[in-house]
Amino acid sequence: MSIPQKAREYRLPKVGGYHNLTLTEAPISKLKSTEVLLKVHAVSLQYRDLIVAKGHYPLGQKENPVPGSDMAGEIIAVGEDVKGWKVGERVSPNFAVDHIFEDVTEEIKATCLGAQIDGVLTEYKIVPAHALVRIPGHLSYEEASTLPCAALTAYNALLGGNPVLKGGDFVLVQGTGGVSIFGLQIAVASGATVIATSSSDKKLETARKLGAQYVINYKTTPNWEKQVLRITNGRACGGNVTVIGRVAGQASISELPLLVVGKTVNMRGVLIGSRQQFEEMNRLIEAVKLKPAVDKVFDFERVRDAYEYLESQQHVGQVVIMVSKD
Repeated sequence: MSIPQKAREYRLPKVGGYHNLTLTEAPISKLKSTEVLLKVHAVSLQYRDLIVAKGHYPLGQKENPVPGSDMAGEIIAVGEDVKGWKVGERVSPNFAVDHIFEDVTEEIKATCLGAQIDGVLTEYKIVPAHALVRIPGHLSYEEASTLPCAALTAYNALLGGNPVLKGGDFVLVQGTGGVSIFGLQIAVASGATVIATSSSDKKLETARKLGAQYVINYKTTPNWEKQVLRITNGRACGGNVTVIGRVAGQASISELPLLVVGKTVNMRGVLIGSRQQFEEMNRLIEAVKLKPAVDKVFDFERVRDAYEYLESQQHVGQVVIMVSKD
């Protein structure tokens, strides 16, 4: 295909909410020798995108960014020094384009798409070749677009730490958003027993269909932790707690150290994952033919509607924007 010269893209010229998202047209920059040009087919939204739109992202954000961190697309051009990639391959860039392996650093944080650098809510996107991973062959572009943030965060939480998840372990996932649902699916694929919580019986039924062996409505069962103890036959100590994101807002932590010590808990914060972990996760997804839970797909011209639906928290799994239909 011929190389396009312009692309439609969304910008956030001022913060305060997603109502400020503006569809514009911009020239496509010339490729550097180590970069690739991607045709964006699908983008999935994260709760982070709502925070960026409000201007409250705690890790910082550039002025007037192109939002969005998660995409799937195809390579349509490669720089002269790029090795191992060719036009036509189906790919996604990593959330932080310079996070190749090992732990995150401050320099890596500065390369997160959709906040610190321009993101993927655009028809065409230039990224460094070292950021790319091949997407699983059994997934559509819409399904694959959900992997870079939500899926990789869940994978890192369960299989990226020490100790890692083992078959026969219990996994408790709270809520039915993107990360929680992927956590459920990856845990089930790894042989764990999953307990899912939500305030909606309808959402819990979906969680059960995706493999949760136990479901608890925390609204009708306010002491839901006692139900968890019954399910696990009283196992209360030595667990692993992963802290992810900001959906629940701020909370008091004054008693947290005592609770951690009293329960001999391992606590770990997770900020997405590396390209190496992304590749490892995709091998697992390929092996078990895992299918991401896509709740609803919106056209590119309806991005604001997609944000509004995400904010409503009606979804189970992922909210996706179809950028290209061909």
